[in-house]
Amino acid sequence: MIPLTLAEVASAVDGRLVVADPDARVTGSVEFDSRKVAPGGLFVAFPGEKVDGHDYAAGAVSAGAVAVLGTREVPGVPMVLVDDALAAMGRLARTVVDRLPGLTVIGLTGSSGKTTTKDLIAQLTVRLGPTVAPPGSFNNELGHPYTALQAGPETRYLVMEKGARGVGHVRYLCDVVPPRISVVLNVGVAHIGEFGSVETIALAKGELVEALPVDGLAVLNADDPLVDAMATRTQARVVRYGEAPHADVRAVDVTLDGRGRPSYTLVTPEGNAPVRLGLTGRHQVSNSLAAAAVARELGMPLAELAVALGELVLLSTRRMDVFERSDGITVIDDSYNANPASMAVALRALAGLHGQGRTVAVLGYMAELGTFEREGHQQVGRLAAELGVDRLLVVGEPAAQIHEGATAVSDWGGESVLLTDQAAAVEVLRGELRPGDVVLVKGSRYRTWEVADALRETAGEGVTS
Repeated sequence: MIPLTLAEVASAVDGRLVVADPDARVTGSVEFDSRKVAPGGLFVAFPGEKVDGHDYAAGAVSAGAVAVLGTREVPGVPMVLVDDALAAMGRLARTVVDRLPGLTVIGLTGSSGKTTTKDLIAQLTVRLGPTVAPPGSFNNELGHPYTALQAGPETRYLVMEKGARGVGHVRYLCDVVPPRISVVLNVGVAHIGEFGSVETIALAKGELVEALPVDGLAVLNADDPLVDAMATRTQARVVRYGEAPHADVRAVDVTLDGRGRPSYTLVTPEGNAPVRLGLTGRHQVSNSLAAAAVARELGMPLAELAVALGELVLLSTRRMDVFERSDGITVIDDSYNANPASMAVALRALAGLHGQGRTVAVLGYMAELGTFEREGHQQVGRLAAELGVDRLLVVGEPAAQIHEGATAVSDWGGESVLLTDQAAAVEVLRGELRPGDVVLVKGSRYRTWEVADALRETAGEGVTS
């Protein structure tokens, strides 16, 4: 964070100082975990029923915090008192960003692929200048300001993923950290149970382009009609990416190698260049094009861009993490989260990795689908069967409709089984997997990752030949 006096902090957050020196300067990071507080930092104490940050205020000051931003006084502790610590953190982030005129804020949103694409964009922008981006999917009212507060005078690019659970959420995050470049990836049914309809999801995602200044830039997915239509919701310049003929940054002649890694010809107004990705899954074509569109607009030459795209790697965990065990079994750990669109992407990637053995999908429940829950799960099961997945392990009764959807496909040559829990899935895999098999593990944060972790730990155990 840029250095600020406590008087400036209090002014930014509409707070008042208690037992604090107005001229004392915050020169370190802003932390809400007292264990991360370093000398010169600012500790944010959030109230809570089970864990109250104010109980750790004195310890944070002992560790070197200049003061504590909180909602109640702690005897003997220098405080910046506010009514709402989370809102105050957002106002402080806005103050910091506004004082960095050389900073370009890149915001992105979408129903799926946000975290991966955020990571890809950050890997390109860091080649152009110092970059700050959040770890994982730190994309909410807390993660957003926390990430922005890491920017300093040397930071040139701030890459921000913007999540939403309803209309107005993206707009709020844009008020905290206004974007100069807005990237919208797609509109799907993720969280449709909270939004109510795909149209409402599109309304919410489009708030990101509405927040752009006139001299800003909207980067839109030309392959998604709902995203493409967002061009009418901004006065900023629009650049489209995708495989559609009208895209400004396009991929043509897409092919996949034996590991499911795409190659394509990158087509731009400046010319064409061959790209060979090191990432697994055809969906990475679209993700990489979004990143390429941003980097091109920031001045990366075409030849350098093509090379950089080929060097992109996955940074965030449990997102299409492909690893091969010593016994010849390949595992796709995509267990971080799931919705029907991301399930479809992962299943297609699994089908693309079909090798000498069988394809096995271990699928769990998809949350927050509301009235679309039954249909969404059945669609996933049908797709798994239509893609020819050999073995489908459906984990948990809440995901039973995946099993129903798969078994309803009469000409499917594979087999589906409904299992009680993750331990049962692990037991089946230990007894059935053979060298050459490819296993996909995916679900909505319902401990599905336990299956992937077990597959990492038990390489070579219980494998038949």
